[in-house]
Amino acid sequence: MALSVFLKLVRYSGYFNNRYQGRPVFVSALCLIFAFASAAQAQVSDKRVGEVSLVLGKAFIKAPNSSPIEIKVGQVVRAADKIVTEANGHVHVRFVDNALVSIRPGSQLEILSYEFETENPEKTTIKFNLIEGVTRSISGEGAKAARTRFRFNTPIAAIGVRGTDFVVRATDESVRALVNEGTIVLTPFSDLCDADSLGPCETSEAIELHGQSFQTVELNSSRALPLLTPLEAAQEDLQQRTDLTQANDVNLERDASETKATDSEAFVEARAVSVAAELEDDDSAPKPEIDPFVTLPDYTPTSAVTDELLAQRQLIWGRFAWNTDTLEEEKIALSYDLARLDREVTVADNDYALFRVEDGTKLVDRGLGVISFQLNSAQAFYYSDSGVVAMRVHSGDLAVDFGKRLFETQLDLSNRDTGMVNFEASGTINNSGYFFSNTADQRVAGSTSLDGSEAGYFFEKQLEIGSIKGLTLWDSK
Repeated sequence: MALSVFLKLVRYSGYFNNRYQGRPVFVSALCLIFAFASAAQAQVSDKRVGEVSLVLGKAFIKAPNSSPIEIKVGQVVRAADKIVTEANGHVHVRFVDNALVSIRPGSQLEILSYEFETENPEKTTIKFNLIEGVTRSISGEGAKAARTRFRFNTPIAAIGVRGTDFVVRATDESVRALVNEGTIVLTPFSDLCDADSLGPCETSEAIELHGQSFQTVELNSSRALPLLTPLEAAQEDLQQRTDLTQANDVNLERDASETKATDSEAFVEARAVSVAAELEDDDSAPKPEIDPFVTLPDYTPTSAVTDELLAQRQLIWGRFAWNTDTLEEEKIALSYDLARLDREVTVADNDYALFRVEDGTKLVDRGLGVISFQLNSAQAFYYSDSGVVAMRVHSGDLAVDFGKRLFETQLDLSNRDTGMVNFEASGTINNSGYFFSNTADQRVAGSTSLDGSEAGYFFEKQLEIGSIKGLTLWDSK
């Protein structure tokens, strides 16, 4: 349409120029042409491709040739926009094809292109560029219908998808990724794979990573090819180390807290440790020992937390008497009668209640603002027809914006039966510190302490086979 109008303007400009023999008319026509072209270009760049559905902390959006503006919920997102999050910033963007991208703290993500055709989704073109930081991308209708036209660039590698949910961490010199569902193809940039292309680069250097594979893929500037690291070997190593002292357990919790990062970053870091030497058959070759303190952190205590230790906290989980399925493996819940002493119930489900120390009021302190929490301890179980088994909780993140009354959280869990499972939720929090989120396949119910220094929540997630239920306790950073 734009070309048609352009040609008509050219013909009319020639007509007026010949008839009136005057340049001003021709110049005016040219001005109209350029004005129309500029308007057409502006219309293209102004096209809405998504909307911000969640904001925690500080984050900004920058359009081309514009100054950054602070992001708010409901903010329209357009192609060519760049989203920048500060150290406490979390942003969710819901795109027009129902794709979801989560941008974690300290990240920069460019939306290079997002052209989704409702009537012809197979013609969709989607292209992102993660300059730095951590993001989670869940494919929508467009990427699923046009997988060869989806591209997720990082500074040193290209990522293509085959309908998926994946997490990426990138710096100028490295990229790490894990897949929650589906498959990604990661390829280093080269003469055969450039940043301007679309889709996965099918070269000899490409490597596939599948969901539920207990693996992560890593590439850095010192390595020519991507590396797939098996998780199984690291798990077995940890399970064999039964002689860890209590001091080591304390160090594990401390080190895991200090090195914990956002949205699966800690889990990506842990799973990216190379265990190739451990898998060699040559017993005579020296084999480096895998350090359990940096490989697979597990926030589930090795033994039940004592009544005295839990009594030092403002928030305590209490277990109803009829819950016997996991009684022998309970780690962070007391009996109902003990937990209720001098405390009040905040949230509860069929099996557990979260009790809180209160001072006569149920309102949180004023002016708390944005608070980020680190995982203190957790327990989770996988329920299926085969029975109930414990899960490992590897990393977690919780942020609460008391001013905007919003929260966001995520956990990484694993079990031999389920593979790696990512749990992510967001929702609202009221002035009593209670927060909730319910969807078709998962739910969260929790509370903060009145001073905002602690938090805890119950979570449940339905899987294709079975379900996961768990408890968490958090401390403010």
